[in-house]
Amino acid sequence: MCIKQFVIFPLVGMLMLTAAGCGRNDAGTEQQVIADNLLQSAYRARQFQRIETLADSLRNVGSISDLKYDYWMGYANDKLMRKRLAEFYWTTGVSTFDPGYNKEETEVYAEMASRLAGLKCTMGEYEEALKVADKAVAELQQMGCDTTSNFTNLLIYIGFCQSHIGQQDEGTAAETLEKAFQQHLGFIRRQESGEAYRLAIIGLTNICYNYSNLDDYENLLFWANRYDSLVNCYGRTGLAADVYIDKQHGRSSVFRAKALDGLGRKADADSAFAEFRRTRFSETPDGAILAAGYQMSANKWQDAAESWNYLDEFSDQFSEGYSLEDIQLTFLMKYESNLKAGRMDSAMATAMEILSNLDSTINVTRRTSVIEQETIRRKEAEMTAEKAQMERRRWLDRVAVMTAIICALLIYIFVHNRMSARLKKSHEELSVAYDRLEETTAAKERIVSELRIARNIQMSMVPGVFPDMGGLDLYASMTPAKEVGGDLYNYLLLGDKLYFCVGDVSGKGVPASLFMAQTTSLFLTLAKQGKSPAEICTCMNDALSDNRTNMFVTFWLGLVDLNTGHLSYCNAGHNPPVVGCGDDGVAFLTMRPNLPIGILPGMEYQGEELESIKGRSLFIYTDGLNEAENKEKEQFSDKRLLDILRRTPFGSSRQMIEMLSAQVETFRQGAEPNDDLTMMYLRIAP
Repeated sequence: MCIKQFVIFPLVGMLMLTAAGCGRNDAGTEQQVIADNLLQSAYRARQFQRIETLADSLRNVGSISDLKYDYWMGYANDKLMRKRLAEFYWTTGVSTFDPGYNKEETEVYAEMASRLAGLKCTMGEYEEALKVADKAVAELQQMGCDTTSNFTNLLIYIGFCQSHIGQQDEGTAAETLEKAFQQHLGFIRRQESGEAYRLAIIGLTNICYNYSNLDDYENLLFWANRYDSLVNCYGRTGLAADVYIDKQHGRSSVFRAKALDGLGRKADADSAFAEFRRTRFSETPDGAILAAGYQMSANKWQDAAESWNYLDEFSDQFSEGYSLEDIQLTFLMKYESNLKAGRMDSAMATAMEILSNLDSTINVTRRTSVIEQETIRRKEAEMTAEKAQMERRRWLDRVAVMTAIICALLIYIFVHNRMSARLKKSHEELSVAYDRLEETTAAKERIVSELRIARNIQMSMVPGVFPDMGGLDLYASMTPAKEVGGDLYNYLLLGDKLYFCVGDVSGKGVPASLFMAQTTSLFLTLAKQGKSPAEICTCMNDALSDNRTNMFVTFWLGLVDLNTGHLSYCNAGHNPPVVGCGDDGVAFLTMRPNLPIGILPGMEYQGEELESIKGRSLFIYTDGLNEAENKEKEQFSDKRLLDILRRTPFGSSRQMIEMLSAQVETFRQGAEPNDDLTMMYLRIAP
């Protein structure tokens, strides 16, 4: 009786604690949702002081974590122009982040690190900003959280810092910003949405502002052209409002105008600025003030003075008084423009407005600085006290854990003694069954091993290295549906002539792989003899028609002159290739019908020609692409393939194939592949 009580009471106690903990967790989750909704509501209403009050209250009752508290307090103070206080909260949150946090907390950390790096950049503290961004990027990469917009923003801030602290000449900043831009393009390719485009455009806008502030006109022109190109792509999707596209075209035109003027290309700069003038954005106060910056850099003082007249329309945002930043970035520039334009009355009026507000602005800045310092001192004292209290809690937690471990150990010993006899008997029975299973497993492992070897042999028969020569971009991939498959691709380069082919053997598995090997060998042998595509198909058909398995192969074979772009080809019952990509007139290639190879002996195959494919892409594939199925048995389809190629600008052959592979995987939604998938992409520079 005593032993039973000794075992049962700890078990009951532990169950009660677990149940109580679960109840608290459910209630805590509900409180967190309510807290998040309150903060988001204040955020949308731009009630920054309310955010500060809410964050403080919600943290005190345990409805939000310390990490969220630091983020929201930093955000509110940043918007209230208390930059040092915002820096303090964000620095505290970033320094206490634990990589073991859940996904939501990790996203808060990434957002906080991005804002902190951006704040330090605006304050000119580029080395400190670089430390914050580098550390956050390394942690997010290690956690596998490197595919978010905040991660991309951190890369952009790293590029800014590198360009400001002397790493620009080594190409480091350019490489970092290029990586960030390619990641934005990756977001767009994976899911073409308005949000993905807008995030990419925001990134390009910030990059252009960075190089504009540095007067780095070469890089500014490069990124401004990319900016305009991406806006054009977004506009063609139909996802964007006209007023948004108009505004972005206006911005990119001003950036290009400044870059061209700085490079001494005055006529081109005037042309770019004329494009800006044709936008509706140029007639808004925002547009006019953006134009004023270019006009000042181009020494067009009369035009700049006219543009700065729009500053009066922003008077409502200064209802609570100016900041020193307002005076520096706007009113002093307005004063300078009027002065150099010879508009002495306007310059004097602006100077009087600055003087009338400068004293109060300085006093407000001093008061804000005192408030920030006092708040930081108080918060540091609170953090020290909280740390000591946390240490005491940890000590009590250790005692509780040790007590629970001792109870669990005693329970384990009791249960173990009762179960050992049963386990001994079960072990003897399992031993007999295991011996039988071992024999079956060994046989199965031999089969798996042999199939693995067969797959390796088959994959070695298709080239994994592609020609590296100017003007030719060629890449291909093959993914068998089973351990081995019947798809094939190959190429042969003879001087300036390139033979290339894609085929699909009927059936799957080992028989198809053997037929595939024979087909590949025949192609290479006949191509080395310099035969035409039609002659090669005719010879291959004669050699393969006499097979007892009644197997055949659909085959597409091309021969292109790399100097002229002239293409000779022969299609043996294969899917029609796609010519073109992006805006390059995407369409299926029209071809004569020929039977697949291996069906009818003695057949003479007919070939066809294209005058030139220079500057156009050629995509050949097997039906494992357009007939790929998802769990609902819906096919990927020719239409979806053409839609993807039409809206995707050509980057490189490898990039296009990897993008299409990812699209097929996404479409399948986890369904097993129903056929081998082979793709080849080719492009000859014009």
